[in-house]
Amino acid sequence: MAPYHIHKYRDSHRTQVLDLFSRAMDEYVPTTFRHVLKLPRTLVLLLGVSLALFLVSGSWLLALLASFTLLTALRFLSKYPWSKFKVTCLRTDMSDISKSYLSEPGSCFWVAEAEGQVVGIVGVLPVQERPLPKEQLQLFHLCVALECRRQGIAKALVRTVLQFARDQGYRQVVLSTNVLQHSALALYQRMGFQKTHQFFFSLSWRLIALPSVMFVYHLPSAQASQALEKKGGQ
Repeated sequence: MAPYHIHKYRDSHRTQVLDLFSRAMDEYVPTTFRHVLKLPRTLVLLLGVSLALFLVSGSWLLALLASFTLLTALRFLSKYPWSKFKVTCLRTDMSDISKSYLSEPGSCFWVAEAEGQVVGIVGVLPVQERPLPKEQLQLFHLCVALECRRQGIAKALVRTVLQFARDQGYRQVVLSTNVLQHSALALYQRMGFQKTHQFFFSLSWRLIALPSVMFVYHLPSAQASQALEKKGGQ
């Protein structure tokens, strides 16, 4: 892979950023569908409806048709939460990235670029409901192009976020990710993030039994950092 560099988002990146984000969300639909098919209640539903129709009608063709219809509905159910999340983001913070992430101090949006192509993105916003200012910074939309993964780009983007949080004086970096995003879960844990709790974004996520996991990274205070530096210099 060509060398990449990370820098702040510019409006000229908009089309590539939105395309990368949309493709990243669409990737999880097949995985979600497989997850839904493995749920005990899904197996009971598919077998139960097919068997009931066969016993009533005596037609295997009708039973198979019912199974196909149910599978189509389950495919839609698997796609719906991701599509809704994508549309919501594109209508809110991702509709004007400069305004959402670059117009106020304490927030930012970065792209990883290689040969003029955006291959990774991440953004951060302060958590407004915290009682103390500069308490928490939340990470959003960490995505890396499929063909550029396993190159350390995601790790570099997270490191950029953590350094920004330190420089800005935040105490914690928080984020949420879905339980199916296995690579992201492993990355955050390797980098020192700690799980706090699980939750469902909405009823549609609950219906397919896909919770999100909340993570927190505790940043050392300025005094603690100075003490560590002083100790290291002795």
